[in-house]
Amino acid sequence: MKTKKYITILAVIVVLLIIFLPKIDFKSGSEKDGNISNIRSFILSVDGKIMKLEPLQNKIFTNGSLISNEEVQLRSETSGKVTSISFDEGRRVKKGNLLLKINDAELQASLKKNLIEEEFAKDKEFRAVQLLEKQLTSQQEYDVALNMLNSVKADIEYTNALIKKTEIRAPFDGIIGLRSVSIGSYITPQTQVATLQSLNPIKIDFAIPQKYYNEVKDGKEIEFKLPSTNKIFKGKIYAVEPKIDQTTRTLQVRAIAANTEGLLSPGAYVEIDIIITNINNALLIPTDALVPDIQGEKVFLYKNGRAIPQIVKTGIRTEENIQIVSGIEKGDTVIVSGIIQLRPNSEIKLNSIK
Repeated sequence: MKTKKYITILAVIVVLLIIFLPKIDFKSGSEKDGNISNIRSFILSVDGKIMKLEPLQNKIFTNGSLISNEEVQLRSETSGKVTSISFDEGRRVKKGNLLLKINDAELQASLKKNLIEEEFAKDKEFRAVQLLEKQLTSQQEYDVALNMLNSVKADIEYTNALIKKTEIRAPFDGIIGLRSVSIGSYITPQTQVATLQSLNPIKIDFAIPQKYYNEVKDGKEIEFKLPSTNKIFKGKIYAVEPKIDQTTRTLQVRAIAANTEGLLSPGAYVEIDIIITNINNALLIPTDALVPDIQGEKVFLYKNGRAIPQIVKTGIRTEENIQIVSGIEKGDTVIVSGIIQLRPNSEIKLNSIK
């Protein structure tokens, strides 16, 4: 019985040893002091930026499309057979250049007849006015002769107008596109011969949110670029749609820009920056330096070797920086790296200052 009791007591002692032995610290006092010293010697290294006044542009970013300054589909005003084509596809033409001619043989014959009748009517009117001066004829007979002359002149004008309708001339300077007819084709007013576009200057169509209605006015400058290039083009707003689109709640805007080098083509997609205001004395910090906080947003300032949190009010945001409106001043040093590891009043070391 006693043996069984001893075995039970021994088992309890073994269990207690297993539980409490791992918790006993057998390290010497010097080892403990060394670990505490290592913890205390760890100081976070960070980068800082000294606040100074910098220029800042308040911009609206949007996208749009290029359109021709002027564009027209070339069509004939009358039906007929094409007798000549006087343009090369994809080439520049001048305003008034003859581009296409439709058969006008019948009209030319009618014009020739009218011109002969005009000569006869002129002679008759001339003789009538001489007789009237000598009182050898009546005023009525002279009026008949004059009316005949005027009627023939009107017929000539009408025939010339019909002849002009058999011609397609360039309404403005531009580049003509691909033609869809050939010599000998029979065309009607519904037949599109080609397109003519004026590309210098070129227009830019885009939309902006309605909240910028009072910011975007005639004369406002814009910057834009093609996604495939880094070249910046400049333009100027010249027209704003007075009505806001009820579906998208956006405002349609049109700008114009020079295209002397011919690098811009209608239909192209462009990325647009609209400069709203220029600020010359802004305090800017990198966006990564801003920390969300229950009270708003904050930054960490470097003061006497420690990270001091500071609540700030922000303003304009750009791709890389954000404007600080209040909370910091010129000359303050804002911590811009290691933000996640920072704790209020933690000891830090500056690696570099921008």
